Amino acid sequence: MSVEIKYITDPHPVTGVYNGKLGIWLFLGSEVMLFGALFSTLILLRVGADSWPHGWELLNIPLATLNTFVLIGSSVTMVMAWASLKLDNLGGFKAWFGATIALAFVFLIVKGFEYGAKFEHHISPATNNFYATYFTMTGLHALHIIGGIIVNVYLLVWGVKMWETNKEQFANRIECAGLYWHFVDLVWIFLFPILYLL
Repeated sequence: MSVEIKYITDPHPVTGVYNGKLGIWLFLGSEVMLFGALFSTLILLRVGADSWPHGWELLNIPLATLNTFVLIGSSVTMVMAWASLKLDNLGGFKAWFGATIALAFVFLIVKGFEYGAKFEHHISPATNNFYATYFTMTGLHALHIIGGIIVNVYLLVWGVKMWETNKEQFANRIECAGLYWHFVDLVWIFLFPILYLL
């Protein structure tokens, strides 16, 4: 006996959204609490410290600025990928979604150069509280980027087969992946100034 799962493509009458969208919003709420705790910790450490270094004195501002534009660009390509599906343009979706994944890899490569330079100078999370929070917050963010890459590669390579059988459900999956991706980008928009510019 098979059970039909309702509200996969149509909005639920109570919530006004389909189940996947509600699920991703609940998940992102938990992510806000996670990163909120880290931001709060950074603020408390900084306010309570006798002296706190300025990010612009210790971190690579040009690389971080480049990564900021890379992530903003990846948000644009993600929107274009979803819009292509809504316009029934699978080829456009693949191109824009592939660009999103490529930009995510660019972000990680640039971050790798930044981390590598710190490690070459024997700077690690154990160096001081500033670097402990820097590596923790940017490292956790990088893990979220990797998670997004894994999901997006799956959707592009194997998940895209759903387009042939259920276009609306596949578009909804891309929308949920996009919501996650925009959240990851938004976290960086807050990380960049608070760690690098203040």
